[in-house]
Amino acid sequence: MKQITLTEPFCLRQEEVPVPERKAGEVLVRVRRIGICGTDLHAYRGRQPFFTYPRVLGHELAVEVVDPGSHRSCSSGDHRVVLPYLACGSCGACRRGRSNCCVRMQVLGVHTDGGMRESLSLPPDLLLPADGLSLSQMALVENQCIGAHAAQRAAIHGRDTVVVVGTGPIGLGVVQFACMAGPARVIVADIAQDKLDFCAEHFQGVTDVCLVDEDFETRLADLTDGEMAHVLFDATGHPGSMERGFDLVAHGGTYVLVSLVQADITFHDPDFHRREVTLKGSRNATRQDFERVISAMQEDVLVTDPLLTHEVPFDDVTASFGGWLDPEAGVIKAMAHL
Repeated sequence: MKQITLTEPFCLRQEEVPVPERKAGEVLVRVRRIGICGTDLHAYRGRQPFFTYPRVLGHELAVEVVDPGSHRSCSSGDHRVVLPYLACGSCGACRRGRSNCCVRMQVLGVHTDGGMRESLSLPPDLLLPADGLSLSQMALVENQCIGAHAAQRAAIHGRDTVVVVGTGPIGLGVVQFACMAGPARVIVADIAQDKLDFCAEHFQGVTDVCLVDEDFETRLADLTDGEMAHVLFDATGHPGSMERGFDLVAHGGTYVLVSLVQADITFHDPDFHRREVTLKGSRNATRQDFERVISAMQEDVLVTDPLLTHEVPFDDVTASFGGWLDPEAGVIKAMAHL
C-alpha cells in the first residue's frame, strides 16, 4: 500500500509498504480523506512539540471499514470519523473524565504513526458514526472539535464580549462554537484582512472584525468601551501574540490558550493579579466534543464547505505540501483524497 512518511523536517517520502494485518480486537480500515492540520505543517517545519521523526502524519481522518472482525458496531463499507487520541484510561486525568489530557496521551500522527497511508488497524472505540456527512466533512470533525472544546472550556455567558485572535482552521472552529454559545458580541482579530473578510461573510454570529496591527489594542478598547475581552482566545500559534493577550483581557476575564508552541510564555504578575484573570489551556477534545460537532454538522449549523480550499489526490501530497505553507496560497484547509 502507499504511505507517506515525514522522515525529517521538510522531507516527505511516499513509499510502498505492506498492507497491515488487522490486530486482535481491532478493525481494519481504508483511509478515504486526510485533513492537513496546523500540527502537520508545524511538524513539517520542525516546530512541533511532542514530536519525533520519522513519523507518518495524519490525524484528521475519514475512513471506510474493510474488516470489522467480530465487532458488531460496524460493518464492511461503513464510513467512520476517527477519534485519534489513544488515552491510557487509568491515569488521574482519565479517571476524572479528562482523557483529552491523558498523562500518557498518544495522538495518531503525532506521538505514533497516523493515517497518511491507505490502510490501518484501529480499536473500534475510536471509530465514530457520522451518518449523512460527506467524507470531507467527516475529515473536518476533529479539527472543529478543537474549537468546540476550547469554547466549552471558556464557559461563555450571554453578557460576554468574546475575542478570538487568529483565524487559522482551529481559530475558525473557536469562532463558530463561541458564536453558538450566545455571547453579547464576538470580535475576530487577525493580521490578514482577507481572513477577517471570510469570517464576516460566512459566520453570522461575528459582530466585529479587527485587524491586528500597531493600533489593535486601541481599536479593541474602543469596540469594548474600554473593558476589553471578557473571554479571550488565542489561536495564533505565535508566542508574541499569546503574551500580548494578557493585556487584552478584561478585569475578571478568562484567557484561553488554544495554541501550542515551543516557547516559554511570560506575563506581568502584578497586572495579572490585579485583573484576576482566569487562565486556561485547551488540549485536544473529548468524545463528547466529537459527538457535539458531528451533531452540529448533521443539523447543518456549522459552516464546512467554504473551509475546504485545497483538495488533492494522495499521490500529489508530497509535491503540494510545501506550497500550503505559503500565506499567499490562501489555504484554510487542505485535504487529501484516497
